[in-house]
Amino acid sequence: MTQTDEIRKIQEATRAIRQNVGRVIVGKEAVVDLLMVALLCEGHVLFEDVPGIGKTMMAKSLARSLGCSFQRIQFTPDLLPSDITGITFYNQKTGEFEFRPGPLLTQIVLADEINRATPRTQSALLEAMEEHQISIERETIPLPRPFIVIATQNPIELEGTFPLPEAQLDRFFMRLRLEYPSHAEERLILQRFRDAQPLQELTPVLDSKQLLELQQAMRRVRVESGIENYIVEIVRATRAHNSIELGVSPRGTLALYRASQAFASLKGRSFVLPDDVKQMARPILAHRLIATNQSRMHGRAMEQIIDEVLRSIAVPVES
Repeated sequence: MTQTDEIRKIQEATRAIRQNVGRVIVGKEAVVDLLMVALLCEGHVLFEDVPGIGKTMMAKSLARSLGCSFQRIQFTPDLLPSDITGITFYNQKTGEFEFRPGPLLTQIVLADEINRATPRTQSALLEAMEEHQISIERETIPLPRPFIVIATQNPIELEGTFPLPEAQLDRFFMRLRLEYPSHAEERLILQRFRDAQPLQELTPVLDSKQLLELQQAMRRVRVESGIENYIVEIVRATRAHNSIELGVSPRGTLALYRASQAFASLKGRSFVLPDDVKQMARPILAHRLIATNQSRMHGRAMEQIIDEVLRSIAVPVES
């Protein structure tokens, strides 16, 4: 199969998922495209927005569009690590110890209200996200591939929550927001959900084997040395910015590199442009930054600082 055929298959898969999710979610095509970027990179996604805006519905719609095993975990303060990883118990009938797998042993995990879990439970999820494995009683169990966590959290309500530490935020490939719908979109939501539940009617349009093939094809998208240098300069500029206390890690550098490849393939190209890097900078880098106290006092958003960094770096031109 030629690279042109591979890029066309990625575009066709994106179009199919966009149409399928669009039967439930109104007017969020750009967010669906970013989710497809995360899928191609096998990256975890954090949805952060106010309640009732469709975060969980978006995650469920994406999961139903994929022919992958799926589990939903409702995070609460009393949730234990064993509740998500699984337990080993003694079966009196067989006289042997048996392992009962938890909901993490699946391909697509919806971690709803992740910041309501205690740090101990969050750390169990962190190992699964980073290492693609879980550890139970000195035994390491690999997770199925692809393995993707789609987490949601409410940034407004703080009572009874445990903010995600920077180490775990860095494990998320991208952070997304849905924002409120427009007037016309909200009218369409009322009409669409008036007599039916479209989520129940969704069927898979992409199976796990196809997704793994697309992930491999995406990695063959060409990145010239000038673009590589551009990505590194952007990341290094975040570490020297006077409004940032802690800049982007090397993990973030690699994430921006992969996301740029995936976004280029969605646009039908076998090579990355500087515009691809710019488009991916906000969702990939913003949640990895820690602002200085002065920046927080002035209410400066991380996305604004990313924009400043992009304006300060010279865009590479074709030699």
